[in-house]
Amino acid sequence: MAQSLSGKTVAILATDGVELVELNEPMKALKDAGAVVEIVSLKAGEFQGFDHLTPGDKVTADKAVAAVDASTYSALLLPGGVANPDLLRADEDAVKFVRAFFDAGKPVAAICHAPWLLIEAGVVEGRTMTSFESIRTDLKNAGAKVVNEAVVVDQGLVTIPAFNAKMIEEFAEGRHEGQAAA
Repeated sequence: MAQSLSGKTVAILATDGVELVELNEPMKALKDAGAVVEIVSLKAGEFQGFDHLTPGDKVTADKAVAAVDASTYSALLLPGGVANPDLLRADEDAVKFVRAFFDAGKPVAAICHAPWLLIEAGVVEGRTMTSFESIRTDLKNAGAKVVNEAVVVDQGLVTIPAFNAKMIEEFAEGRHEGQAAA
C-alpha cells in the first residue's frame, strides 16, 4: 500500500547550483504522496538550477530560510549538486534550519553532496550513511559510519539517490525518537 503524506508540509532547502533532477523528481514524489511542498532558499525568488555542470531551469523559492521556522514543517529534503550544499553550509540560517529538524526528531532526506550540509550542522557523528563517493571521506572525518549502498536509513535520516520510496515511507512515519540530536 502506498504511503500517504496527506496533511504534511515538507521543506526543500536549495539554492543556486542545485541539481535539478535531485530537486524535481523527489518533489514530484512528495506531491504525488499528498505532501504540501515549499522550496526554501537563501532568499525568496529565483535561483539557478543545474543539469550536472550545465545551467538549467531557474527555480523559484517560496520562502527565505531566515524567515521560516522548522517547527512548521513535517520533514526536510536536501537535494544535492556540488554548489548547492556548499553555498548552504556557509549560511548560518540554513545550518540552524537543518539542525532544528534533528533536534525535533523530524525525518530528513539528503541526496548526493547534500550531506555536506549535515556535516556543518553537526548531525552525522555516529550515524550510518551513504553518499556520493567524493564526499565519503568528509563524512568519515565527521564521525559517520559510511557504507556503500544505494540507500541508507538511520533513525529517519535517508541518504542518497534511489530513495524516493524510502523517503516517502520515513516522512509518513513522522517523528523519530532516535533522530533527535543528543
